[in-house]
Amino acid sequence: MDKHDLVELSEEQCWWHLAEMTVGRLAVSVANRPDIFPVNYRIDGRTIVVKTAPGFKLAAATLGDGVAFEVDQLDESARTGWSVVVHGTAVEVELLEDLLAADDLQVDPWAAGSKNHYIRITPSDLTGRAIKA
Repeated sequence: MDKHDLVELSEEQCWWHLAEMTVGRLAVSVANRPDIFPVNYRIDGRTIVVKTAPGFKLAAATLGDGVAFEVDQLDESARTGWSVVVHGTAVEVELLEDLLAADDLQVDPWAAGSKNHYIRITPSDLTGRAIKA
């Protein structure tokens, strides 16, 4: 099997990759127990907006000390791909004007159910890597 070089992505390349996708993984930790959730999202400026239902995911993301968010794309047959990881803080969007702006992003959850809460992730650091042919 061919091996390919692993390269670091620039901050701009990371944001470009984040903007091209709509599904990522939100990682949280509560009482030293990590958990991860697939979520639909959109980029808003230099933040990530997730639409979710009330419950553990929302509480863990917004009440904890920080979150991680990861997006990737892989081509297993070519053995290429990329991954972007964001570490930061998350807050629930609550002000009316911010809720209306979040609605305008048209985050479209795949899972059924009432998802009427938004989480905004503000990155403290952003890293990415790619394996290219």
